[in-house]
Amino acid sequence: MRRLARDGAPERAAPQDEDARLLAAVAAGDDGEALVDLYRRYETPLYRLGLRLLKDEGMAEELVQDTFVRLWRSAPRFDPGRGSVRTFTFVIAYSVASDLRRRVASRPLDVAPAAEVERRASAAPETLDQVVLGMAVGDALDSLSEKHAAVLRMYFEEDLSQPQIADRLGIPLGTVKTRTHHALRALRRELEERAVI
Repeated sequence: MRRLARDGAPERAAPQDEDARLLAAVAAGDDGEALVDLYRRYETPLYRLGLRLLKDEGMAEELVQDTFVRLWRSAPRFDPGRGSVRTFTFVIAYSVASDLRRRVASRPLDVAPAAEVERRASAAPETLDQVVLGMAVGDALDSLSEKHAAVLRMYFEEDLSQPQIADRLGIPLGTVKTRTHHALRALRRELEERAVI
């Protein structure tokens, strides 16, 4: 029976519950619609991850394709008790990136070595989710303008106050406040687009 929200409308499943349902369908042999739906959900974040790690559009596309082939093959091994489908998918993507790096050793990469990927895969679910969230936030920060990203990095990573940021950058405090406000709004939009929040 379908659950109803307080207003009487059908209650929508949380995205992670829907992802788990889709991956379970893939594991059960429905490699058509369910896999296509998962592809639609994860294609863009995986492509962005590929660009960030591999610095090459063609290799980023290859990362997306290889990740989905491996996701399709690995679907029966997914355990929702160990983490989310998003975590499972991104751990696979890191492994793919590591393999692509080995294949094209002459290209510069910013990717964890295979041992680090395996360590992440065997870590507690919270740790894996934190790794994926950290990647998504870092990727979202990288997409902001230099001025906005700099203010947020000083605030969150260096734990500087807004007056300290103003001193460091040599700009008025009001400018720092304005940049922080706009940077946080832009970061939120980026994270919503990536289905992180």
